[in-house]
Amino acid sequence: MTDFTNMTDGPVKTRREGAIFEVTLDRPKANAIDLVTSRIMGDAFKAFRDDDDLRVAIITGGGEKFFCPGWDLKAAADGDEVDGDYGVGGFGGMQEMRGLNKPIIAAVNGICCGGGFEVALSADLILSSDTASFALPEIRSGTIADAASVKLPKRIPYHVAMDLLLTGRWMDPEEAQRLGIVRSIHPAGELMEAAWDLARHLASGPPLVYAAIKEVVREAERMTFQETMNMITKRQFETIDVLYASEDQVEGAKAFAEKRDPVWKGK
Repeated sequence: MTDFTNMTDGPVKTRREGAIFEVTLDRPKANAIDLVTSRIMGDAFKAFRDDDDLRVAIITGGGEKFFCPGWDLKAAADGDEVDGDYGVGGFGGMQEMRGLNKPIIAAVNGICCGGGFEVALSADLILSSDTASFALPEIRSGTIADAASVKLPKRIPYHVAMDLLLTGRWMDPEEAQRLGIVRSIHPAGELMEAAWDLARHLASGPPLVYAAIKEVVREAERMTFQETMNMITKRQFETIDVLYASEDQVEGAKAFAEKRDPVWKGK
C-alpha cells in the first residue's frame, strides 16, 4: 500500500516533519498536471486531511523554473480528456477536496499559470520567489480558466481580475503582492525556508480553530452574513460544534488567565 505521506518516486514527492506535510509537484520539464498526476495529488491531500497528526501542508514545484503551468496540453493532445477523472480532490488534488480544514501554504517557486495558478489560489497563503510569474493564458488556447473565473473576482478588484482573465497577460510577484494574492516575496534560495518557518508557526497554533475558520469562510461564500452568524451561534457548523465543546477551548481561556502559552491537543 502506498504511503502517501512519504512518497519519493513518481511525479509527486511528499515528506513529513512533525505536523508539517510537504507536497512537491515534480514532473519535468514543466510540472504540468495530467490525469494520473492529479489523482496522485488528490490521494496525497486526502492522506493529509485524514491524518490527525498532520496540521499544515506546503505545496511547491520541483526544480527552479516552474511551479506549475497547469493542465498538460501534450497529454491532452495524446488523448487525456480535459474533463476526465481528476481524482478525489479535483484538478490538482485540493480544489474540490471536501473537509480539507487545515492550513495550506503554496510556495510558488517559478512560472505559475493556468491551472497551476488555480492550484496556488486553492491554498490559504501564497509565498512567492522573486523569480516567479503568474498568468491565466487559457484565453489564448481557446478555453476558460474555470476555477480562476470563480475565485479571482472575489479576491482582487473586479477589473483587474477581468484584465488577467481576458488578456492572459503576465503578472510579476510585486503586482501579485500589491493585490493581496501573495503574502511575501523571497529570494529563490530562501523561499522554502520561509515556507517552513510559516508552517511551523501555524503548526504550533490551535488546529480546531483553524478548522472552524476554514469551514466558516468557505460556507459563508454562499450565504448572507446573518445566515452564517445564525449557524455559528447555533453550532450548526460541525467544526464550530467540535471547537466549542473541546478541551482546547477551555485550555485557551486558562492559558490566557494564567498568562502562559496554551498547549493545544486538537481535541
